[in-house]
Amino acid sequence: MAALRELGGEVEAIGYADETAGTTRDRLLTCDGVMVWADPISDAGDRSRLDPILREAAAAGVSISAHPDIIAKMGVKSVLHATRALGWGTDTHRYADLEELRALLLERLASGPRVLKENRSNGGRGVWRVEVADRGGGAQPIVSVLHAARDSVPFKIPLDALIARFAPYFERGECLIDQPFQPRLGDGMIRCYVSEGTVVGFGHQLIRALLPLPAEGVDSPKAQPGPRVMQPADAGAFQSLRDDMEQSWIPGLQHILAIEHDELPLLWDADFLYGPKDDRGSDSYVLCEINVSSVAPFPPSAVRQVADAAYRRAVAAHERRVAGRGTTASPA
Repeated sequence: MAALRELGGEVEAIGYADETAGTTRDRLLTCDGVMVWADPISDAGDRSRLDPILREAAAAGVSISAHPDIIAKMGVKSVLHATRALGWGTDTHRYADLEELRALLLERLASGPRVLKENRSNGGRGVWRVEVADRGGGAQPIVSVLHAARDSVPFKIPLDALIARFAPYFERGECLIDQPFQPRLGDGMIRCYVSEGTVVGFGHQLIRALLPLPAEGVDSPKAQPGPRVMQPADAGAFQSLRDDMEQSWIPGLQHILAIEHDELPLLWDADFLYGPKDDRGSDSYVLCEINVSSVAPFPPSAVRQVADAAYRRAVAAHERRVAGRGTTASPA
Protein backbone atom coordinates (compact mmCIF):
# COMPACT_ATOMS: atom_id res chain seq x y z
CA MET A 1 0.00 0.00 0.00
CA ALA A 2 2.88 2.36 0.76
CA ALA A 3 4.30 1.92 -2.75
CA LEU A 4 0.96 2.91 -4.27
CA ARG A 5 0.70 5.96 -2.03
CA GLU A 6 4.19 7.02 -3.10
CA LEU A 7 2.93 7.04 -6.68
CA GLY A 8 0.08 9.35 -5.71
CA GLY A 9 -2.80 6.94 -5.24
CA GLU A 10 -5.41 7.00 -2.50
CA VAL A 11 -5.32 3.50 -1.05
CA GLU A 12 -7.40 1.63 1.49
CA ALA A 13 -7.99 -1.96 2.53
CA ILE A 14 -11.57 -3.17 2.17
CA GLY A 15 -12.49 -6.33 4.03
CA TYR A 16 -15.03 -8.73 2.60
CA ALA A 17 -17.59 -11.06 4.16
CA ASP A 18 -20.79 -12.39 2.64
CA GLU A 19 -22.74 -10.74 5.45
CA THR A 20 -21.56 -7.28 4.34
CA ALA A 21 -21.46 -7.93 0.59
CA GLY A 22 -23.75 -5.00 -0.21
CA THR A 23 -21.55 -2.52 1.63
CA THR A 24 -18.46 -3.85 -0.13
CA ARG A 25 -20.18 -3.57 -3.51
CA ASP A 26 -21.06 0.07 -2.94
CA ARG A 27 -17.49 0.89 -1.91
CA LEU A 28 -15.87 -0.92 -4.83
CA LEU A 29 -18.02 0.96 -7.32
CA THR A 30 -16.41 4.22 -6.14
CA CYS A 31 -12.88 2.94 -6.80
CA ASP A 32 -10.77 3.15 -9.95
CA GLY A 33 -8.72 0.04 -9.28
CA VAL A 34 -9.12 -2.99 -7.04
CA MET A 35 -6.57 -5.70 -6.25
CA VAL A 36 -8.34 -8.73 -4.84
CA TRP A 37 -6.97 -11.30 -2.43
CA ALA A 38 -9.67 -13.91 -1.80
CA ASP A 39 -9.03 -17.60 -1.24
CA PRO A 40 -11.22 -19.57 -3.67
CA ILE A 41 -11.59 -22.51 -1.27
CA SER A 42 -11.49 -21.97 2.48
CA ASP A 43 -13.32 -22.95 5.63
CA ALA A 44 -14.79 -19.43 5.71
CA GLY A 45 -16.67 -19.94 2.45
CA ASP A 46 -16.23 -19.47 -1.28
CA ARG A 47 -16.38 -16.64 -3.82
CA SER A 48 -19.90 -17.28 -5.10
CA ARG A 49 -21.21 -13.93 -3.82
CA LEU A 50 -18.00 -11.94 -4.26
CA ASP A 51 -17.38 -12.72 -7.93
CA PRO A 52 -20.65 -11.20 -9.23
CA ILE A 53 -19.79 -8.00 -7.35
CA LEU A 54 -16.36 -7.90 -8.98
CA ARG A 55 -17.88 -8.48 -12.42
CA GLU A 56 -20.35 -5.65 -11.82
CA ALA A 57 -17.56 -3.31 -10.76
CA ALA A 58 -15.48 -4.24 -13.81
CA ALA A 59 -18.46 -3.60 -16.09
CA ALA A 60 -18.78 -0.17 -14.47
CA GLY A 61 -15.20 0.66 -15.45
CA VAL A 62 -13.28 -0.32 -12.32
CA SER A 63 -9.95 -2.06 -12.97
CA ILE A 64 -10.26 -5.44 -11.24
CA SER A 65 -7.33 -7.79 -10.71
CA ALA A 66 -7.67 -10.61 -10.87
CA HIS A 67 -10.97 -10.57 -12.74
CA PRO A 68 -13.08 -13.67 -11.97
CA ASP A 69 -13.21 -14.58 -15.66
CA ILE A 70 -9.40 -14.58 -15.83
CA ILE A 71 -9.23 -16.70 -12.69
CA ALA A 72 -11.59 -19.17 -14.38
CA LYS A 73 -9.13 -19.43 -17.28
CA MET A 74 -5.77 -19.37 -15.50
CA GLY A 75 -6.35 -20.34 -11.88
CA VAL A 76 -7.73 -23.83 -12.45
CA LYS A 77 -5.97 -27.13 -13.02
CA SER A 78 -7.45 -27.51 -16.50
CA VAL A 79 -4.89 -24.90 -17.61
CA LEU A 80 -2.30 -27.68 -17.26
CA HIS A 81 -4.06 -29.63 -19.99
CA ALA A 82 -4.88 -26.63 -22.19
CA THR A 83 -1.22 -25.52 -22.24
CA ARG A 84 0.44 -28.95 -22.20
CA ALA A 85 2.11 -28.31 -25.58
CA LEU A 86 4.13 -25.42 -24.15
CA GLY A 87 7.63 -26.09 -22.86
CA TRP A 88 6.34 -26.33 -19.29
CA GLY A 89 3.98 -29.19 -20.19
CA THR A 90 4.19 -32.91 -19.59
CA ASP A 91 2.10 -36.03 -20.24
CA THR A 92 -1.13 -34.40 -19.05
CA HIS A 93 -4.64 -35.77 -19.47
CA ARG A 94 -8.12 -34.47 -18.72
CA TYR A 95 -10.95 -36.73 -17.60
CA ALA A 96 -14.34 -35.24 -18.42
CA ASP A 97 -16.43 -37.88 -16.67
CA LEU A 98 -16.34 -41.00 -14.53
CA GLU A 99 -16.50 -43.36 -17.51
CA GLU A 100 -13.38 -41.86 -19.05
CA LEU A 101 -11.51 -42.12 -15.75
CA ARG A 102 -12.55 -45.76 -15.37
CA ALA A 103 -11.53 -46.61 -18.94
CA LEU A 104 -8.10 -44.95 -18.99
CA LEU A 105 -6.59 -44.56 -15.53
CA LEU A 106 -5.27 -48.12 -15.10
CA GLU A 107 -3.55 -47.98 -18.48
CA ARG A 108 -1.80 -44.75 -17.52
CA LEU A 109 -0.77 -46.13 -14.14
CA ALA A 110 1.24 -48.78 -16.00
CA SER A 111 3.97 -46.19 -16.64
CA GLY A 112 4.29 -45.28 -12.95
CA PRO A 113 2.65 -43.12 -10.29
CA ARG A 114 0.16 -40.48 -11.44
CA VAL A 115 -1.07 -37.32 -9.75
CA LEU A 116 -4.81 -36.63 -9.97
CA LYS A 117 -5.93 -33.03 -9.48
CA GLU A 118 -9.41 -31.62 -9.05
CA ASN A 119 -9.93 -28.62 -11.30
CA ARG A 120 -10.36 -26.14 -8.44
CA SER A 121 -8.08 -27.70 -5.84
CA ASN A 122 -5.68 -25.63 -3.76
CA GLY A 123 -3.42 -25.93 -0.74
CA GLY A 124 -2.96 -29.64 -1.39
CA ARG A 125 -6.68 -30.32 -1.10
CA GLY A 126 -8.07 -32.24 -4.06
CA VAL A 127 -4.66 -33.58 -5.20
CA TRP A 128 -3.70 -37.27 -4.91
CA ARG A 129 -0.71 -39.42 -5.78
CA VAL A 130 -1.94 -42.77 -7.08
CA GLU A 131 0.13 -45.85 -7.92
CA VAL A 132 -0.50 -49.55 -8.32
CA ALA A 133 0.30 -51.49 -5.15
CA ASP A 134 -0.94 -54.94 -6.24
CA ARG A 135 -2.25 -55.87 -9.68
CA GLY A 136 -4.18 -58.72 -8.10
CA GLY A 137 -3.28 -61.41 -10.61
CA GLY A 138 -6.19 -60.57 -12.89
CA ALA A 139 -8.50 -59.47 -10.09
CA GLN A 140 -9.22 -55.88 -9.17
CA PRO A 141 -5.92 -53.94 -8.81
CA ILE A 142 -5.14 -52.37 -5.46
CA VAL A 143 -3.75 -48.84 -5.56
CA SER A 144 -1.87 -46.82 -2.99
CA VAL A 145 -3.22 -43.29 -2.57
CA LEU A 146 -1.65 -40.29 -0.83
CA HIS A 147 -3.52 -37.01 -0.47
CA ALA A 148 -1.38 -33.86 -0.80
CA ALA A 149 -3.01 -32.12 2.17
CA ARG A 150 -0.72 -31.75 5.16
CA ASP A 151 -0.64 -34.62 7.68
CA SER A 152 -2.09 -37.09 5.17
CA VAL A 153 -1.04 -40.73 5.31
CA PRO A 154 -1.15 -43.20 2.41
CA PHE A 155 -3.89 -45.80 2.19
CA LYS A 156 -4.66 -48.74 -0.10
CA ILE A 157 -7.95 -49.23 -1.88
CA PRO A 158 -9.30 -51.17 -4.88
CA LEU A 159 -9.03 -49.06 -8.00
CA ASP A 160 -12.76 -49.25 -8.73
CA ALA A 161 -13.54 -48.03 -5.21
CA LEU A 162 -11.19 -45.08 -5.65
CA ILE A 163 -12.78 -44.17 -8.98
CA ALA A 164 -16.25 -44.39 -7.44
CA ARG A 165 -15.25 -41.73 -4.90
CA PHE A 166 -15.04 -39.21 -7.74
CA ALA A 167 -18.65 -39.76 -8.86
CA PRO A 168 -20.11 -36.81 -6.87
CA TYR A 169 -17.31 -34.58 -8.15
CA PHE A 170 -18.04 -35.35 -11.81
CA GLU A 171 -21.76 -34.95 -11.17
CA ARG A 172 -21.03 -31.28 -10.39
CA GLY A 173 -19.71 -30.89 -13.93
CA GLU A 174 -16.03 -30.68 -12.99
CA CYS A 175 -13.06 -32.34 -14.69
CA LEU A 176 -10.05 -34.19 -13.28
CA ILE A 177 -6.47 -33.57 -14.42
CA ASP A 178 -3.88 -36.36 -14.55
CA GLN A 179 -0.11 -35.77 -14.64
CA PRO A 180 2.84 -38.10 -14.05
CA PHE A 181 4.45 -37.92 -10.63
CA GLN A 182 7.74 -36.03 -10.89
CA PRO A 183 10.64 -38.06 -9.42
CA ARG A 184 12.57 -34.89 -8.53
CA LEU A 185 9.82 -33.61 -6.24
CA GLY A 186 12.24 -33.94 -3.33
CA ASP A 187 14.41 -31.21 -4.90
CA GLY A 188 11.68 -28.71 -4.13
CA MET A 189 9.14 -26.50 -5.85
CA ILE A 190 9.97 -23.22 -7.59
CA ARG A 191 7.29 -20.54 -7.38
CA CYS A 192 7.71 -18.00 -10.16
CA TYR A 193 6.03 -14.69 -9.25
CA VAL A 194 4.72 -12.63 -12.15
CA SER A 195 3.21 -9.17 -12.58
CA GLU A 196 1.26 -9.06 -15.84
CA GLY A 197 3.81 -10.65 -18.19
CA THR A 198 6.99 -9.87 -16.24
CA VAL A 199 8.72 -12.17 -13.75
CA VAL A 200 9.19 -10.28 -10.46
CA GLY A 201 10.73 -12.91 -8.20
CA PHE A 202 11.04 -16.53 -7.17
CA GLY A 203 10.45 -18.66 -4.13
CA HIS A 204 12.11 -22.05 -3.64
CA GLN A 205 10.71 -24.46 -1.08
CA LEU A 206 11.40 -28.04 -0.08
CA ILE A 207 7.94 -29.59 0.13
CA ARG A 208 6.73 -32.86 1.61
CA ALA A 209 3.34 -33.26 -0.09
CA LEU A 210 3.06 -36.53 -2.06
CA LEU A 211 6.42 -37.81 -0.81
CA PRO A 212 6.71 -40.99 1.30
CA LEU A 213 6.38 -40.37 5.01
CA PRO A 214 9.59 -40.53 7.05
CA ALA A 215 9.92 -43.38 9.53
CA GLU A 216 9.45 -40.90 12.37
CA GLY A 217 5.82 -40.31 11.32
CA VAL A 218 3.53 -37.59 10.01
CA ASP A 219 4.08 -35.26 12.98
CA SER A 220 7.86 -35.43 12.94
CA PRO A 221 10.04 -32.47 11.88
CA LYS A 222 11.21 -34.45 8.84
CA ALA A 223 7.61 -34.61 7.60
CA GLN A 224 7.19 -30.82 7.59
CA PRO A 225 7.82 -28.57 4.57
CA GLY A 226 10.78 -26.24 4.63
CA PRO A 227 10.58 -22.45 4.47
CA ARG A 228 10.04 -20.74 1.13
CA VAL A 229 13.25 -18.88 0.30
CA MET A 230 12.41 -15.72 -1.65
CA GLN A 231 14.75 -14.51 -4.38
CA PRO A 232 14.63 -11.56 -6.80
CA ALA A 233 13.83 -11.89 -10.48
CA ASP A 234 17.52 -11.77 -11.41
CA ALA A 235 18.44 -14.77 -9.21
CA GLY A 236 21.10 -16.60 -11.19
CA ALA A 237 19.75 -20.09 -10.56
CA PHE A 238 16.46 -19.37 -12.32
CA GLN A 239 17.38 -17.19 -15.30
CA SER A 240 16.59 -19.88 -17.85
CA LEU A 241 13.15 -20.27 -16.26
CA ARG A 242 12.66 -16.50 -16.32
CA ASP A 243 13.62 -16.33 -20.00
CA ASP A 244 11.28 -19.17 -20.91
CA MET A 245 8.41 -17.56 -19.00
CA GLU A 246 8.76 -14.07 -20.43
CA GLN A 247 9.77 -14.95 -23.98
CA SER A 248 7.72 -18.06 -24.67
CA TRP A 249 5.46 -19.55 -22.04
CA ILE A 250 3.48 -16.48 -20.92
CA PRO A 251 2.86 -15.34 -24.53
CA GLY A 252 1.87 -18.92 -25.34
CA LEU A 253 -0.52 -18.99 -22.39
CA GLN A 254 -2.10 -15.72 -23.54
CA HIS A 255 -2.57 -17.04 -27.05
CA ILE A 256 -4.11 -20.34 -25.98
CA LEU A 257 -6.46 -18.79 -23.40
CA ALA A 258 -7.20 -15.58 -25.37
CA ILE A 259 -5.97 -13.22 -22.64
CA GLU A 260 -4.81 -9.70 -23.48
CA HIS A 261 -1.81 -8.15 -21.71
CA ASP A 262 -3.91 -5.79 -19.58
CA GLU A 263 -6.13 -8.71 -18.56
CA LEU A 264 -3.22 -10.59 -17.00
CA PRO A 265 -3.31 -10.43 -13.19
CA LEU A 266 -1.26 -7.76 -11.48
CA LEU A 267 0.22 -10.51 -9.32
CA TRP A 268 0.13 -14.22 -10.01
CA ASP A 269 2.46 -17.16 -9.73
CA ALA A 270 3.31 -20.35 -11.54
CA ASP A 271 4.50 -23.33 -9.50
CA PHE A 272 7.11 -25.57 -11.09
CA LEU A 273 8.70 -28.87 -10.22
CA TYR A 274 12.06 -29.93 -11.56
CA GLY A 275 11.76 -32.14 -14.61
CA PRO A 276 14.47 -34.36 -16.09
CA LYS A 277 17.88 -32.83 -16.75
CA ASP A 278 18.80 -32.49 -20.40
CA ASP A 279 21.91 -33.91 -22.10
CA ARG A 280 23.97 -30.96 -20.86
CA GLY A 281 22.84 -31.43 -17.27
CA SER A 282 20.56 -28.38 -17.31
CA ASP A 283 17.27 -28.42 -15.43
CA SER A 284 13.88 -28.56 -17.07
CA TYR A 285 10.70 -27.38 -15.38
CA VAL A 286 7.20 -28.85 -15.23
CA LEU A 287 4.21 -26.65 -14.39
CA CYS A 288 2.08 -28.09 -11.59
CA GLU A 289 -0.33 -25.19 -10.97
CA ILE A 290 -1.01 -21.49 -11.42
CA ASN A 291 -2.20 -19.34 -8.50
CA VAL A 292 -4.12 -16.20 -9.34
CA SER A 293 -6.71 -15.34 -6.72
CA SER A 294 -4.76 -15.14 -3.47
CA VAL A 295 -1.00 -14.80 -3.95
CA ALA A 296 0.72 -14.17 -0.63
CA PRO A 297 3.38 -13.87 0.58
CA PHE A 298 5.52 -12.63 -2.30
CA PRO A 299 9.12 -11.42 -2.66
CA PRO A 300 9.96 -7.83 -1.71
CA SER A 301 11.35 -7.46 -5.23
CA ALA A 302 7.80 -7.71 -6.59
CA VAL A 303 6.38 -4.71 -4.76
CA ARG A 304 7.48 -1.86 -7.04
CA GLN A 305 6.60 -3.64 -10.28
CA VAL A 306 3.15 -4.61 -9.00
CA ALA A 307 2.51 -1.10 -7.65
CA ASP A 308 3.54 0.53 -10.93
CA ALA A 309 1.26 -1.74 -12.94
CA ALA A 310 -1.65 -1.31 -10.53
CA TYR A 311 -1.30 2.47 -10.55
CA ARG A 312 -1.08 2.58 -14.34
CA ARG A 313 -4.27 0.56 -14.68
CA ALA A 314 -6.06 2.64 -12.05
CA VAL A 315 -5.07 5.89 -13.78
CA ALA A 316 -6.35 4.58 -17.11
CA ALA A 317 -9.63 3.52 -15.51
CA HIS A 318 -9.86 6.85 -13.68
CA GLU A 319 -9.42 8.81 -16.90
CA ARG A 320 -12.16 6.83 -18.59
CA ARG A 321 -14.52 7.27 -15.65
CA VAL A 322 -13.97 10.98 -14.97
CA ALA A 323 -14.79 11.76 -18.58
CA GLY A 324 -18.38 10.99 -17.67
CA ARG A 325 -18.29 12.42 -14.13
CA GLY A 326 -16.51 15.71 -14.69
CA THR A 327 -14.27 15.24 -11.61
CA THR A 328 -10.52 15.32 -11.11
CA ALA A 329 -10.01 13.30 -7.92
CA SER A 330 -6.87 11.20 -7.57
CA PRO A 331 -7.07 7.54 -8.57
CA ALA A 332 -8.32 5.40 -5.70
